[in-house]
Amino acid sequence: MSDTNHPLLANLNDAQREAVLHTGSPLLILAGAGSGKTRVITTRIAWALETLGTRPQSVAAVTFTNKAAREMEERITSMTDKALGVTVRTFHSFCALLLRMYGSACGINTSFLIYDETDAMTLLKNLLKQQYAKNEIKQLFEDIMRAKDLCIAPDGDVERINRNPAFAEIYRQYEERLAATGNLDFGDLIMKTVFLLREHSDVRAAVQMRFSTILVDEYQDSNAAQFILLKELYGPGTSLSVVGDDDQSIYSFRGAEISNILTFHESFPNTRVIRLEQNYRSTGRILAAASAVVSHNQGRLGKTLLSTRGEGNKISLRFVKDNETEALQCAKLYDENPDMETAIIYRVNSQSRSFEEVFTRFSIPFLLVGALRFYERAEVKDAIALLSLFVNPKDEIAFRRIINTPVRGIGEKTLASILEYLPEAKGDVLESLRLSLDSLSKRARSGAQVFLALYQDLAGQMDLTTTSMFIHEAMFKSGLYDFYRGQDKAEGTAKYQNLEELVSAAQAFPGGKDALATFLEGTTLRAPEYEEPAGKRVMLITAHNTKGLEFDRVIITGCEDGVFPMIRTNMWEEPDREAMEEERRLFYVAMTRAREQLILFSARRRLLFGRWSDSSPSRFLAEIPQETLDIKDNTSKPESMDTRFQRGDRVFHDDFGYGFVVESSIKEGNEAVKVRLDSGRTAVFIPEYTSLMKVEGE
Repeated sequence: MSDTNHPLLANLNDAQREAVLHTGSPLLILAGAGSGKTRVITTRIAWALETLGTRPQSVAAVTFTNKAAREMEERITSMTDKALGVTVRTFHSFCALLLRMYGSACGINTSFLIYDETDAMTLLKNLLKQQYAKNEIKQLFEDIMRAKDLCIAPDGDVERINRNPAFAEIYRQYEERLAATGNLDFGDLIMKTVFLLREHSDVRAAVQMRFSTILVDEYQDSNAAQFILLKELYGPGTSLSVVGDDDQSIYSFRGAEISNILTFHESFPNTRVIRLEQNYRSTGRILAAASAVVSHNQGRLGKTLLSTRGEGNKISLRFVKDNETEALQCAKLYDENPDMETAIIYRVNSQSRSFEEVFTRFSIPFLLVGALRFYERAEVKDAIALLSLFVNPKDEIAFRRIINTPVRGIGEKTLASILEYLPEAKGDVLESLRLSLDSLSKRARSGAQVFLALYQDLAGQMDLTTTSMFIHEAMFKSGLYDFYRGQDKAEGTAKYQNLEELVSAAQAFPGGKDALATFLEGTTLRAPEYEEPAGKRVMLITAHNTKGLEFDRVIITGCEDGVFPMIRTNMWEEPDREAMEEERRLFYVAMTRAREQLILFSARRRLLFGRWSDSSPSRFLAEIPQETLDIKDNTSKPESMDTRFQRGDRVFHDDFGYGFVVESSIKEGNEAVKVRLDSGRTAVFIPEYTSLMKVEGE
C-alpha cells in the first residue's frame, strides 16, 4: 500500500501529511488555531509505530495537563493496536518516572513522595519559625519555586530571583530539610532530572537510548527548565518533534518563555519547520481579523490562516455607553438566539459581576468558568459579613467570619468565650464583645477594642454618605483592602479588585441603613435558584481560560485600553513591547475561539475596580481590517452634536499616519476628533485646520 493510500493518512491535508511523514531531523510544527494539531501529533506517533518499526517503549509524548495526556493516549490507542507501552505524560509526570528509574544514581530515594504546595509551604514555615510574616514566607516559597523553574540551585545565580543576601541560605536550608524527608517538591521534578542527566553521562545515554522518539505538545507554553530538559534528552539518534503556536503563547506569568519556540530552529540545528495554516474552526472574516491583529507583533514566526468554512458574517463591533449597557445588550443577544452556543469573554474575573447580575435578573442560565460566582468569593463574603453587622448586630454568623479577618488575636477559643456573653447581651454580638473585654487576654482585648472602635466610627458615617462610599470606607478602615492587597502581591490574585468591584456594585444606592440592607439583600437574591443543563448556559470566562475551547458565538467584552489590553499608558509613553505583544496574543486567542459569530464590545465609560473612568477603544480594534467589521455606535450624543467623524471611523493623517476615531465632539464651534493612532499614542485633531481624512473600505 502506498503512503498516500494508507488509512492513517486519509483526510489529512498536504501540510498535515508532510508533518506526519517527516523523518531525519528535528521538527517544529507551527500549528495555527483550529488547524488540527492534536490529530497531527497523534497520527505521527501511530504512523511511526505502524510503518517505521518504532518500538512503543521508545516513544515519549509530553504535554502540560493530565487531561491533554489522557486525550492524546486515547486517540493513539484508537488509531493503532501497537500503542501498548507508549509513554504519554505531563512534563512533571515524565520526570517523576525518570527519577524513579534512575534517581538512585544521584542519591534520590526512588520511593519519594511529592509534596504539593501546601506541604512544601508548611516545611518552609516550620524551618523559618517566627522569623518572617506569612506573606513573606509565601514570597520566599514562590522565589524558591521560580529558581527551580530556571534550574538554579542554592549555590547558583539566585540573585536573579531574590537579591536578599539571606535568600540563598534559606533556599539551601529548605533543600536540606526537604532532602532529609526523602521526598521532593513539585519544582524538584524537572530540575533534579536535568541535574541527573547533566552530571551522569551514563544515565543520559541510557535515557536517550530508551526514549529515542520524543514529541512535545503546546511547546509555546514551555518554561526555561522544560527547554533545558529537552536539550538534555536530545541525542544523536533522537527523533524530536514539537508542536505549538507562537501566536498563542499567553502564560508568561506562569514562567512560559515564548523564546523557546521562536528560537527552536537555532537550538536544534537542521530543524524542519512546517506550518499548519488550514483552519477548520472559524470563518474567513474572523480569521482575517484575528490574523491582522496578531501580525502587529514583532516576536513571531508568522503564518497565514485560511478557512475551510467560507467568508462568514462580518464581525460586529458595538460601542456602548457603559458596562451595564454592555451586559444588557449581551442579554438581548441571548434572547434573540438562546440555542446558539455562546461564550462571553473578559480580561479579568471582576468583570463578570455585571453579567452575573443582569443574567440572573432576566433568568438567563450561565456558567461561570474558572472562578466562584462574584458574591461567593471569600474576600467578597468577608466584606459582606462586616457590612451585615451594621444592619443586624445580632448576626452571629457574620461576626464569626469577620472578627478575626484581618487577624486581631481572636482565635476559636477566645471567640467561644466572647459568645458566652450573648444571653446577657440579648443576642447583640457587638455588646457581647464589649461585655467580654475584661476576660480577654491582652492581645485579644486590644484586637476587640480596635474592632469596636471601628464599628462605632463607621456607624456614625452610615447616614452621611452613599452606600458605595460607606463600603469603600469600611474596606479601607477595617484593613480588608490592605489585607487582600498583600495576598494579591504574594499569590498573584485579584482579590483587592473584587472588593473595589463590590464598591462599584453599590453605586446606585443612596446612603443609610435601609439602603445598605437593600443592597445586601440583593447580593443574596442574585444567586440563581436553579440549574440548567450546561449546554444551554452562556459561558462567562476569562480570555486565559478559553485556551483550547471553541464556541459558535463569542462575545469579547471590555475592548478598551487599560482593560483589554490591560496596560495603561498615556500619549507620551511607549508601552512595554513584550507585555503588549502578550496582550495582543491573548486577544488573538479570544477571537479565534469563535466558529461562526464574533461580537466585540467597547464601552465609553466603565465602572471597574470601584470607580468610573472614561474609556478609549482598545488599540487592537484599530488593527482589525475595516472591511471585516460591522460597526454600531450605541453611545448617546447630545442632540446638538453634528460631527463628520464618528467613533470607530478609520482615519489617516499625513504626519501621524493611520488611526481609529475614539471620540468626536463640537468644541467652540469646531469639531475636535480624538484619534487612537496605530503607533499606540492618542492625539486630538481639528479637521478644519488639519489634513485628517476618512479611510473608506481599508
